[in-house]
Amino acid sequence: MRTKSIEATLRDAERPATRLNRTLGPLQLTMMGIGVTIGGGIFVLTGTAAANYAGPAIALSFALGAFVSGLVALCYMEFASTVPVAGSAYTFAYVSLGEPIAWLIGWDLILDMTMGAGAVAAGWSQYVTDFLATFGIRLPEAIAGPEAAVNVPAVAVILVLTAILAAGVRTTSRLNTAMTLVKLAAIVLFLVVGVSHVDPDNWAPFVPESRPAGAEGGFWEQPLLGWAGISTNATFGFAGILTGAAIVFGSYSGFDIMASSAEEAKRPQRTLPIALMATVAACATLYVAVSLVVTGMRPYAQLDNAAPVTGALQAAGEDWAVRVVGVGAICGLTTVVMIMLLGQSRVFLAMSRDRLLPGWFARVHPVTRSPRRITWTLGCMVALMTALLPIQDLAELGNIGMLTSFIAVCVGVIYLRRRRPDLPRAFRTPWVPVLPLVALALCLVLVGSLPLITWARFLAWMAVGVLIYLLWGRRNSRVATGAAETPGGTGTSLPDPADPVTDSVAGEGASREPGR
Repeated sequence: MRTKSIEATLRDAERPATRLNRTLGPLQLTMMGIGVTIGGGIFVLTGTAAANYAGPAIALSFALGAFVSGLVALCYMEFASTVPVAGSAYTFAYVSLGEPIAWLIGWDLILDMTMGAGAVAAGWSQYVTDFLATFGIRLPEAIAGPEAAVNVPAVAVILVLTAILAAGVRTTSRLNTAMTLVKLAAIVLFLVVGVSHVDPDNWAPFVPESRPAGAEGGFWEQPLLGWAGISTNATFGFAGILTGAAIVFGSYSGFDIMASSAEEAKRPQRTLPIALMATVAACATLYVAVSLVVTGMRPYAQLDNAAPVTGALQAAGEDWAVRVVGVGAICGLTTVVMIMLLGQSRVFLAMSRDRLLPGWFARVHPVTRSPRRITWTLGCMVALMTALLPIQDLAELGNIGMLTSFIAVCVGVIYLRRRRPDLPRAFRTPWVPVLPLVALALCLVLVGSLPLITWARFLAWMAVGVLIYLLWGRRNSRVATGAAETPGGTGTSLPDPADPVTDSVAGEGASREPGR
Protein backbone atom coordinates (compact mmCIF):
# COMPACT_ATOMS: atom_id res chain seq x y z
CA MET A 1 0.00 0.00 0.00
CA ARG A 2 2.85 2.38 -0.91
CA THR A 3 1.95 6.05 -1.17
CA LYS A 4 3.51 9.02 -2.92
CA SER A 5 4.29 12.02 -0.75
CA ILE A 6 2.57 15.34 -1.30
CA GLU A 7 5.96 17.02 -1.66
CA ALA A 8 7.02 14.65 -4.45
CA THR A 9 3.64 15.07 -6.15
CA LEU A 10 4.00 18.86 -6.20
CA ARG A 11 7.58 18.60 -7.47
CA ASP A 12 6.61 16.23 -10.30
CA ALA A 13 3.91 18.65 -11.42
CA GLU A 14 6.60 21.24 -12.19
CA ARG A 15 8.67 19.08 -14.54
CA PRO A 16 9.16 21.02 -17.82
CA ALA A 17 8.17 18.15 -20.11
CA THR A 18 4.81 17.58 -18.41
CA ARG A 19 4.02 20.90 -16.69
CA LEU A 20 0.70 22.68 -17.31
CA ASN A 21 0.30 26.48 -17.26
CA ARG A 22 -1.59 28.23 -14.45
CA THR A 23 -3.91 30.40 -16.55
CA LEU A 24 -7.35 30.01 -14.89
CA GLY A 25 -8.51 32.80 -12.57
CA PRO A 26 -11.53 32.69 -10.21
CA LEU A 27 -14.04 33.73 -12.89
CA GLN A 28 -12.77 31.24 -15.47
CA LEU A 29 -12.73 28.42 -12.91
CA THR A 30 -16.27 29.16 -11.69
CA MET A 31 -17.56 29.41 -15.25
CA MET A 32 -15.85 26.11 -16.00
CA GLY A 33 -17.63 24.52 -13.04
CA ILE A 34 -21.02 25.91 -14.08
CA GLY A 35 -20.28 25.09 -17.70
CA VAL A 36 -19.78 21.40 -16.99
CA THR A 37 -22.41 21.11 -14.22
CA ILE A 38 -25.33 22.81 -15.94
CA GLY A 39 -26.03 20.76 -18.99
CA GLY A 40 -26.72 17.06 -19.06
CA GLY A 41 -28.78 17.07 -15.85
CA ILE A 42 -31.15 19.83 -17.00
CA PHE A 43 -31.26 19.26 -20.73
CA VAL A 44 -31.03 15.45 -20.87
CA LEU A 45 -31.44 13.42 -17.67
CA THR A 46 -34.38 15.35 -16.18
CA GLY A 47 -36.85 13.63 -18.47
CA THR A 48 -35.31 10.14 -18.37
CA ALA A 49 -35.06 10.05 -14.57
CA ALA A 50 -38.56 11.51 -14.08
CA ALA A 51 -40.22 9.09 -16.50
CA ASN A 52 -38.47 5.94 -15.29
CA TYR A 53 -37.74 6.46 -11.60
CA ALA A 54 -39.08 9.44 -9.64
CA GLY A 55 -41.89 11.23 -11.49
CA PRO A 56 -42.37 14.90 -10.46
CA ALA A 57 -40.36 14.06 -7.32
CA ILE A 58 -37.27 14.25 -9.51
CA ALA A 59 -36.98 17.72 -7.95
CA LEU A 60 -36.38 15.99 -4.61
CA SER A 61 -33.80 13.74 -6.29
CA PHE A 62 -31.93 16.83 -7.49
CA ALA A 63 -32.14 18.39 -4.01
CA LEU A 64 -30.78 15.21 -2.40
CA GLY A 65 -28.01 15.07 -4.96
CA ALA A 66 -27.10 18.69 -4.21
CA PHE A 67 -26.94 18.00 -0.48
CA VAL A 68 -24.63 15.01 -0.92
CA SER A 69 -22.54 16.94 -3.46
CA GLY A 70 -22.11 19.84 -1.04
CA LEU A 71 -20.78 17.53 1.67
CA VAL A 72 -18.40 15.79 -0.74
CA ALA A 73 -17.29 19.16 -2.16
CA LEU A 74 -16.14 20.19 1.33
CA CYS A 75 -13.87 17.13 1.35
CA TYR A 76 -12.62 17.91 -2.14
CA MET A 77 -11.83 21.48 -1.10
CA GLU A 78 -9.35 20.34 1.55
CA PHE A 79 -7.53 18.05 -0.86
CA ALA A 80 -7.63 20.42 -3.84
CA SER A 81 -6.23 23.35 -1.84
CA THR A 82 -3.53 21.15 -0.24
CA VAL A 83 -2.46 19.23 -3.37
CA PRO A 84 -3.33 21.60 -6.27
CA VAL A 85 -2.19 19.37 -9.12
CA ALA A 86 -3.89 17.47 -11.92
CA GLY A 87 -5.59 14.18 -11.17
CA SER A 88 -8.44 15.00 -8.78
CA ALA A 89 -9.50 11.99 -6.67
CA TYR A 90 -6.74 9.83 -8.19
CA THR A 91 -4.02 12.13 -6.87
CA PHE A 92 -5.78 12.51 -3.51
CA ALA A 93 -5.96 8.72 -3.13
CA TYR A 94 -2.30 8.28 -4.07
CA VAL A 95 -1.04 10.59 -1.32
CA SER A 96 -3.38 9.16 1.32
CA LEU A 97 -4.71 5.64 0.68
CA GLY A 98 -1.99 4.00 -1.41
CA GLU A 99 -1.06 3.12 -4.98
CA PRO A 100 -3.47 0.21 -5.69
CA ILE A 101 -6.47 2.23 -4.52
CA ALA A 102 -5.20 5.27 -6.44
CA TRP A 103 -4.94 3.20 -9.61
CA LEU A 104 -8.48 1.87 -9.20
CA ILE A 105 -9.81 5.38 -8.58
CA GLY A 106 -7.98 6.71 -11.64
CA TRP A 107 -9.30 3.85 -13.78
CA ASP A 108 -12.72 4.51 -12.30
CA LEU A 109 -12.52 8.24 -13.14
CA ILE A 110 -11.71 7.40 -16.74
CA LEU A 111 -14.95 5.37 -16.83
CA ASP A 112 -16.86 8.19 -15.11
CA MET A 113 -15.80 10.92 -17.51
CA THR A 114 -15.83 8.72 -20.61
CA MET A 115 -19.40 7.57 -20.02
CA GLY A 116 -20.53 10.98 -18.79
CA ALA A 117 -19.19 12.75 -21.85
CA GLY A 118 -20.77 10.11 -24.08
CA ALA A 119 -24.19 10.46 -22.42
CA VAL A 120 -24.19 14.22 -22.84
CA ALA A 121 -22.99 13.94 -26.44
CA ALA A 122 -25.97 11.67 -27.19
CA GLY A 123 -28.27 14.31 -25.69
CA TRP A 124 -26.51 16.98 -27.74
CA SER A 125 -27.29 15.01 -30.87
CA GLN A 126 -31.01 14.86 -30.00
CA TYR A 127 -31.16 18.62 -29.35
CA VAL A 128 -29.42 19.37 -32.66
CA THR A 129 -31.87 17.06 -34.45
CA ASP A 130 -34.88 18.77 -32.84
CA PHE A 131 -33.46 22.23 -33.51
CA LEU A 132 -32.90 21.54 -37.20
CA ALA A 133 -36.40 20.04 -37.44
CA THR A 134 -37.90 23.44 -36.50
CA PHE A 135 -36.48 24.72 -39.81
CA GLY A 136 -37.74 21.72 -41.77
CA ILE A 137 -34.34 20.01 -41.84
CA ARG A 138 -34.65 16.40 -40.73
CA LEU A 139 -31.61 14.22 -40.22
CA PRO A 140 -32.08 10.56 -41.19
CA GLU A 141 -32.97 8.40 -38.19
CA ALA A 142 -30.42 5.88 -39.38
CA ILE A 143 -27.62 8.23 -38.28
CA ALA A 144 -29.21 10.50 -35.66
CA GLY A 145 -32.33 8.84 -34.25
CA PRO A 146 -32.67 6.89 -30.97
CA GLU A 147 -32.44 3.62 -32.90
CA ALA A 148 -29.44 4.65 -35.01
CA ALA A 149 -26.69 2.04 -35.26
CA VAL A 150 -24.11 4.84 -34.89
CA ASN A 151 -25.03 8.29 -33.58
CA VAL A 152 -23.04 10.27 -36.15
CA PRO A 153 -23.65 13.82 -34.77
CA ALA A 154 -22.60 12.72 -31.26
CA VAL A 155 -19.40 11.12 -32.53
CA ALA A 156 -18.66 14.18 -34.69
CA VAL A 157 -19.01 16.71 -31.85
CA ILE A 158 -16.68 14.64 -29.63
CA LEU A 159 -13.97 14.63 -32.28
CA VAL A 160 -14.32 18.37 -32.96
CA LEU A 161 -14.12 19.21 -29.25
CA THR A 162 -11.09 16.95 -28.91
CA ALA A 163 -9.34 19.07 -31.54
CA ILE A 164 -10.25 22.25 -29.62
CA LEU A 165 -8.89 20.81 -26.36
CA ALA A 166 -5.65 19.92 -28.11
CA ALA A 167 -5.26 23.64 -28.93
CA GLY A 168 -4.76 24.48 -25.22
CA VAL A 169 -6.65 25.36 -22.05
CA ARG A 170 -6.76 29.10 -22.79
CA THR A 171 -8.75 28.53 -25.98
CA THR A 172 -10.96 26.03 -24.16
CA SER A 173 -11.66 28.48 -21.31
CA ARG A 174 -12.68 31.32 -23.63
CA LEU A 175 -15.06 29.11 -25.62
CA ASN A 176 -16.52 27.67 -22.41
CA THR A 177 -17.21 31.12 -20.91
CA ALA A 178 -19.02 32.36 -24.02
CA MET A 179 -21.16 29.24 -24.36
CA THR A 180 -21.96 29.12 -20.63
CA LEU A 181 -23.39 32.65 -20.73
CA VAL A 182 -25.62 31.66 -23.68
CA LYS A 183 -26.71 28.55 -21.81
CA LEU A 184 -27.67 30.44 -18.62
CA ALA A 185 -29.68 32.96 -20.65
CA ALA A 186 -31.56 30.08 -22.33
CA ILE A 187 -32.39 28.47 -18.97
CA VAL A 188 -33.78 31.74 -17.61
CA LEU A 189 -35.90 32.10 -20.78
CA PHE A 190 -37.23 28.55 -20.38
CA LEU A 191 -38.25 29.22 -16.78
CA VAL A 192 -40.01 32.48 -17.72
CA VAL A 193 -41.88 30.94 -20.66
CA GLY A 194 -42.47 27.52 -19.16
CA VAL A 195 -43.95 28.63 -15.85
CA SER A 196 -46.98 30.06 -17.69
CA HIS A 197 -47.70 26.58 -19.13
CA VAL A 198 -47.45 24.67 -15.86
CA ASP A 199 -50.49 22.53 -15.09
CA PRO A 200 -50.52 21.59 -11.36
CA ASP A 201 -52.41 18.40 -12.27
CA ASN A 202 -49.17 17.10 -13.80
CA TRP A 203 -47.64 17.15 -10.29
CA ALA A 204 -50.34 14.85 -8.90
CA PRO A 205 -49.25 12.58 -7.43
CA PHE A 206 -45.96 14.35 -6.76
CA VAL A 207 -44.45 11.06 -5.56
CA PRO A 208 -45.97 8.33 -7.79
CA GLU A 209 -46.97 5.08 -6.15
CA SER A 210 -44.13 2.63 -5.76
CA ARG A 211 -44.14 -0.45 -7.98
CA PRO A 212 -41.77 -3.41 -8.33
CA ALA A 213 -38.78 -2.73 -10.54
CA GLY A 214 -38.88 -6.23 -11.98
CA ALA A 215 -42.35 -5.70 -13.38
CA GLU A 216 -40.94 -3.86 -16.38
CA GLY A 217 -37.17 -4.12 -16.38
CA GLY A 218 -36.49 -7.64 -15.18
CA PHE A 219 -33.91 -8.92 -12.72
CA TRP A 220 -30.99 -6.81 -13.92
CA GLU A 221 -32.89 -3.53 -13.63
CA GLN A 222 -33.49 -3.79 -9.87
CA PRO A 223 -31.23 -1.70 -7.58
CA LEU A 224 -28.39 -3.38 -5.72
CA LEU A 225 -29.88 -2.57 -2.31
CA GLY A 226 -33.21 -4.06 -3.36
CA TRP A 227 -31.55 -7.25 -4.59
CA ALA A 228 -29.72 -7.51 -1.25
CA GLY A 229 -33.00 -7.16 0.65
CA ILE A 230 -31.94 -3.88 2.29
CA SER A 231 -34.58 -1.81 0.49
CA THR A 232 -37.63 -2.35 -1.68
CA ASN A 233 -37.18 -3.52 -5.27
CA ALA A 234 -39.18 -0.63 -6.65
CA THR A 235 -39.31 2.30 -8.99
CA PHE A 236 -41.08 5.52 -8.02
CA GLY A 237 -42.00 6.08 -4.40
CA PHE A 238 -39.13 6.71 -1.97
CA ALA A 239 -36.95 4.06 -3.65
CA GLY A 240 -37.51 5.85 -6.97
CA ILE A 241 -36.39 9.16 -5.48
CA LEU A 242 -33.15 7.50 -4.32
CA THR A 243 -32.57 5.86 -7.70
CA GLY A 244 -33.38 9.14 -9.43
CA ALA A 245 -30.84 10.90 -7.21
CA ALA A 246 -28.24 8.27 -8.14
CA ILE A 247 -29.00 8.78 -11.84
CA VAL A 248 -28.85 12.60 -11.79
CA PHE A 249 -25.97 12.76 -9.30
CA GLY A 250 -23.58 12.98 -12.22
CA SER A 251 -25.14 16.35 -12.96
CA TYR A 252 -23.11 17.74 -10.07
CA SER A 253 -19.78 16.51 -11.41
CA GLY A 254 -18.55 20.05 -11.99
CA PHE A 255 -16.57 20.33 -8.78
CA ASP A 256 -14.80 17.06 -9.52
CA ILE A 257 -13.74 18.38 -12.93
CA MET A 258 -12.65 21.66 -11.32
CA ALA A 259 -10.48 19.75 -8.86
CA SER A 260 -8.84 17.88 -11.74
CA SER A 261 -7.94 21.29 -13.24
CA ALA A 262 -6.38 22.60 -10.02
CA GLU A 263 -2.91 22.59 -11.56
CA GLU A 264 -4.03 25.18 -14.12
CA ALA A 265 -5.62 27.54 -11.56
CA LYS A 266 -4.03 30.74 -10.30
CA ARG A 267 -3.76 30.84 -6.49
CA PRO A 268 -5.63 27.51 -6.19
CA GLN A 269 -5.60 27.56 -2.37
CA ARG A 270 -7.94 30.56 -2.45
CA THR A 271 -9.90 30.29 -5.68
CA LEU A 272 -10.76 26.58 -5.63
CA PRO A 273 -12.79 26.48 -2.37
CA ILE A 274 -14.81 29.56 -3.37
CA ALA A 275 -15.48 28.32 -6.90
CA LEU A 276 -16.40 24.80 -5.76
CA MET A 277 -19.13 25.84 -3.33
CA ALA A 278 -20.46 28.59 -5.59
CA THR A 279 -20.84 26.05 -8.39
CA VAL A 280 -22.81 23.55 -6.26
CA ALA A 281 -25.14 26.22 -4.81
CA ALA A 282 -25.93 27.96 -8.11
CA CYS A 283 -26.44 24.75 -10.04
CA ALA A 284 -28.66 23.12 -7.40
CA THR A 285 -31.04 26.11 -7.54
CA LEU A 286 -31.34 25.91 -11.31
CA TYR A 287 -31.76 22.12 -11.36
CA VAL A 288 -34.65 22.11 -8.89
CA ALA A 289 -36.38 25.02 -10.64
CA VAL A 290 -36.14 23.50 -14.13
CA SER A 291 -37.23 20.03 -12.97
CA LEU A 292 -40.35 21.49 -11.33
CA VAL A 293 -41.28 23.47 -14.44
CA VAL A 294 -40.66 20.69 -16.97
CA THR A 295 -42.66 18.10 -14.97
CA GLY A 296 -45.41 20.70 -14.54
CA MET A 297 -45.59 21.33 -18.26
CA ARG A 298 -46.03 17.69 -19.33
CA PRO A 299 -46.98 14.41 -17.62
CA TYR A 300 -43.78 12.80 -16.41
CA ALA A 301 -44.45 9.59 -18.39
CA GLN A 302 -44.10 11.61 -21.63
CA LEU A 303 -40.63 12.94 -20.78
CA ASP A 304 -38.60 9.82 -21.58
CA ASN A 305 -36.43 11.26 -24.33
CA ALA A 306 -33.04 12.93 -24.69
CA ALA A 307 -34.48 16.46 -25.13
CA PRO A 308 -37.22 16.95 -22.48
CA VAL A 309 -36.86 20.74 -22.17
CA THR A 310 -37.40 21.66 -25.82
CA GLY A 311 -39.91 18.82 -26.09
CA ALA A 312 -42.02 20.42 -23.35
CA LEU A 313 -41.86 23.80 -25.09
CA GLN A 314 -42.80 22.23 -28.41
CA ALA A 315 -45.81 20.51 -26.86
CA ALA A 316 -46.87 23.89 -25.43
CA GLY A 317 -46.76 25.46 -28.91
CA GLU A 318 -43.87 27.81 -28.13
CA ASP A 319 -41.93 27.11 -31.32
CA TRP A 320 -39.96 30.36 -31.14
CA ALA A 321 -38.80 29.47 -27.64
CA VAL A 322 -37.86 25.98 -28.83
CA ARG A 323 -35.36 27.54 -31.21
CA VAL A 324 -33.88 29.98 -28.69
CA VAL A 325 -33.68 27.47 -25.85
CA GLY A 326 -32.43 24.88 -28.31
CA VAL A 327 -29.43 27.09 -29.11
CA GLY A 328 -28.74 27.49 -25.40
CA ALA A 329 -29.08 23.75 -24.82
CA ILE A 330 -26.74 22.95 -27.68
CA CYS A 331 -24.17 25.43 -26.32
CA GLY A 332 -24.64 24.10 -22.81
CA LEU A 333 -24.20 20.47 -23.73
CA THR A 334 -21.19 21.38 -25.86
CA THR A 335 -19.43 22.88 -22.83
CA VAL A 336 -20.25 19.83 -20.70
CA VAL A 337 -18.74 17.40 -23.20
CA MET A 338 -15.71 19.64 -23.66
CA ILE A 339 -14.93 20.11 -19.95
CA MET A 340 -15.52 16.42 -19.20
CA LEU A 341 -13.00 15.53 -21.87
CA LEU A 342 -10.64 18.10 -20.33
CA GLY A 343 -10.96 16.62 -16.84
CA GLN A 344 -10.54 13.12 -18.18
CA SER A 345 -7.28 14.02 -19.92
CA ARG A 346 -5.88 15.57 -16.71
CA VAL A 347 -6.53 12.40 -14.72
CA PHE A 348 -4.87 10.35 -17.46
CA LEU A 349 -1.95 12.81 -17.44
CA ALA A 350 -1.40 12.37 -13.70
CA MET A 351 -1.45 8.58 -14.04
CA SER A 352 1.05 8.73 -16.90
CA ARG A 353 3.37 11.00 -14.92
CA ASP A 354 3.42 8.36 -12.20
CA ARG A 355 4.11 5.64 -14.81
CA LEU A 356 0.98 3.75 -13.79
CA LEU A 357 0.22 4.21 -17.48
CA PRO A 358 2.96 4.54 -20.14
CA GLY A 359 4.97 7.73 -19.66
CA TRP A 360 4.78 8.44 -23.40
CA PHE A 361 1.31 9.89 -22.86
CA ALA A 362 2.51 12.45 -20.30
CA ARG A 363 4.34 14.67 -22.78
CA VAL A 364 2.69 18.05 -23.33
CA HIS A 365 2.97 20.16 -26.47
CA PRO A 366 5.79 22.71 -26.12
CA VAL A 367 3.66 25.60 -27.44
CA THR A 368 0.09 24.97 -26.29
CA ARG A 369 1.15 23.10 -23.11
CA SER A 370 -1.70 20.66 -23.72
CA PRO A 371 -1.33 16.85 -23.45
CA ARG A 372 -2.24 16.17 -27.06
CA ARG A 373 -1.38 12.48 -27.04
CA ILE A 374 -3.73 11.85 -24.15
CA THR A 375 -6.42 14.18 -25.48
CA TRP A 376 -6.70 12.42 -28.84
CA THR A 377 -6.49 8.93 -27.35
CA LEU A 378 -9.33 9.58 -24.91
CA GLY A 379 -11.38 11.54 -27.44
CA CYS A 380 -11.40 8.55 -29.80
CA MET A 381 -12.29 6.24 -26.88
CA VAL A 382 -15.28 8.41 -25.93
CA ALA A 383 -16.43 8.55 -29.55
CA LEU A 384 -16.33 4.75 -29.75
CA MET A 385 -18.31 4.28 -26.51
CA THR A 386 -20.90 6.82 -27.63
CA ALA A 387 -21.34 4.97 -30.90
CA LEU A 388 -21.95 1.64 -29.14
CA LEU A 389 -24.01 2.36 -25.97
CA PRO A 390 -27.45 3.99 -25.40
CA ILE A 391 -27.71 7.20 -23.36
CA GLN A 392 -29.17 5.68 -20.18
CA ASP A 393 -26.42 3.05 -19.92
CA LEU A 394 -23.79 5.75 -20.46
CA ALA A 395 -25.28 7.94 -17.71
CA GLU A 396 -25.54 5.13 -15.15
CA LEU A 397 -22.00 3.92 -15.75
CA GLY A 398 -20.69 7.47 -15.42
CA ASN A 399 -22.49 7.97 -12.11
CA ILE A 400 -21.29 4.76 -10.48
CA GLY A 401 -17.75 5.76 -11.39
CA MET A 402 -18.17 9.20 -9.86
CA LEU A 403 -19.77 7.97 -6.64
CA THR A 404 -16.94 5.49 -6.16
CA SER A 405 -14.34 8.25 -6.46
CA PHE A 406 -16.32 10.41 -4.01
CA ILE A 407 -16.26 7.58 -1.48
CA ALA A 408 -12.47 7.40 -1.78
CA VAL A 409 -12.11 11.17 -1.22
CA CYS A 410 -14.29 11.07 1.92
CA VAL A 411 -12.20 8.23 3.35
CA GLY A 412 -8.96 9.92 2.29
CA VAL A 413 -9.71 13.15 4.18
CA ILE A 414 -10.19 11.25 7.44
CA TYR A 415 -7.11 9.09 6.90
CA LEU A 416 -4.79 11.97 5.93
CA ARG A 417 -5.90 14.02 8.95
CA ARG A 418 -4.64 11.18 11.15
CA ARG A 419 -1.54 10.36 9.11
CA ARG A 420 -0.36 13.93 8.47
CA PRO A 421 -1.93 16.21 11.11
CA ASP A 422 0.94 18.69 10.69
CA LEU A 423 0.34 19.18 6.95
CA PRO A 424 -0.41 22.84 6.03
CA ARG A 425 -4.00 23.05 4.79
CA ALA A 426 -5.29 26.17 3.07
CA PHE A 427 -8.84 24.91 3.67
CA ARG A 428 -9.93 22.47 6.36
CA THR A 429 -13.09 20.41 5.98
CA PRO A 430 -15.26 21.16 9.05
CA TRP A 431 -16.38 18.55 11.59
CA VAL A 432 -13.97 15.79 10.59
CA PRO A 433 -14.61 12.85 10.82
CA VAL A 434 -18.39 13.34 11.21
CA LEU A 435 -19.03 15.28 7.99
CA PRO A 436 -16.98 12.95 5.72
CA LEU A 437 -18.66 9.91 7.32
CA VAL A 438 -22.13 11.34 6.64
CA ALA A 439 -21.11 12.08 3.03
CA LEU A 440 -19.69 8.56 2.76
CA ALA A 441 -22.92 6.96 4.02
CA LEU A 442 -25.07 8.97 1.60
CA CYS A 443 -22.79 8.10 -1.33
CA LEU A 444 -23.10 4.41 -0.42
CA VAL A 445 -26.91 4.70 -0.39
CA LEU A 446 -26.92 6.35 -3.82
CA VAL A 447 -24.46 3.94 -5.38
CA GLY A 448 -26.47 1.03 -3.94
CA SER A 449 -29.58 2.44 -5.64
CA LEU A 450 -28.15 1.89 -9.12
CA PRO A 451 -29.37 -1.14 -11.14
CA LEU A 452 -27.60 -4.49 -11.02
CA ILE A 453 -26.74 -4.31 -14.72
CA THR A 454 -24.79 -1.11 -14.04
CA TRP A 455 -22.90 -2.85 -11.23
CA ALA A 456 -22.08 -5.81 -13.48
CA ARG A 457 -20.64 -3.54 -16.17
CA PHE A 458 -18.74 -1.50 -13.57
CA LEU A 459 -17.14 -4.59 -12.02
CA ALA A 460 -16.14 -5.84 -15.47
CA TRP A 461 -14.43 -2.49 -16.18
CA MET A 462 -12.63 -2.57 -12.82
CA ALA A 463 -11.50 -6.16 -13.43
CA VAL A 464 -9.81 -4.99 -16.63
CA GLY A 465 -8.19 -2.20 -14.60
CA VAL A 466 -6.83 -4.64 -12.01
CA LEU A 467 -5.32 -6.75 -14.79
CA ILE A 468 -3.58 -3.72 -16.34
CA TYR A 469 -2.21 -2.69 -12.95
CA LEU A 470 -0.82 -6.14 -12.23
CA LEU A 471 0.77 -6.46 -15.67
CA TRP A 472 2.12 -2.89 -15.96
CA GLY A 473 1.57 -0.36 -13.19
CA ARG A 474 2.73 -2.41 -10.19
CA ARG A 475 6.22 -2.85 -11.64
CA ASN A 476 6.64 0.36 -13.62
CA SER A 477 5.27 3.08 -11.34
CA ARG A 478 7.70 5.85 -10.36
CA VAL A 479 7.35 4.89 -6.71
CA ALA A 480 8.11 1.23 -7.46
CA THR A 481 11.23 2.04 -9.49
CA GLY A 482 12.57 4.60 -7.02
CA ALA A 483 11.95 7.51 -9.38
CA ALA A 484 9.62 9.14 -6.88
CA GLU A 485 9.62 9.31 -3.13
CA THR A 486 8.56 6.28 -1.12
CA PRO A 487 6.68 6.56 2.18
CA GLY A 488 8.51 8.30 4.95
CA GLY A 489 10.92 10.19 2.67
CA THR A 490 11.93 13.82 2.58
CA GLY A 491 10.10 15.06 -0.47
CA THR A 492 12.89 14.43 -2.99
CA SER A 493 11.81 13.30 -6.43
CA LEU A 494 14.43 11.23 -8.21
CA PRO A 495 14.85 10.79 -11.97
CA ASP A 496 13.81 7.64 -13.70
CA PRO A 497 16.29 7.02 -16.55
CA ALA A 498 13.82 4.74 -18.28
CA ASP A 499 11.16 7.42 -18.38
CA PRO A 500 11.43 9.94 -21.26
CA VAL A 501 9.42 12.53 -19.35
CA THR A 502 12.08 12.80 -16.64
CA ASP A 503 15.09 13.43 -18.84
CA SER A 504 15.29 17.09 -17.82
CA VAL A 505 15.18 16.68 -14.06
CA ALA A 506 18.80 17.72 -13.66
CA GLY A 507 17.81 21.28 -14.43
CA GLU A 508 15.10 21.16 -11.76
CA GLY A 509 17.36 20.63 -8.80
CA ALA A 510 16.37 16.99 -8.39
CA SER A 511 18.63 14.75 -6.33
CA ARG A 512 20.97 12.39 -8.18
CA GLU A 513 21.21 10.01 -5.26
CA PRO A 514 20.04 6.47 -5.96
CA GLY A 515 16.45 5.66 -5.05
CA ARG A 516 15.80 3.86 -1.81
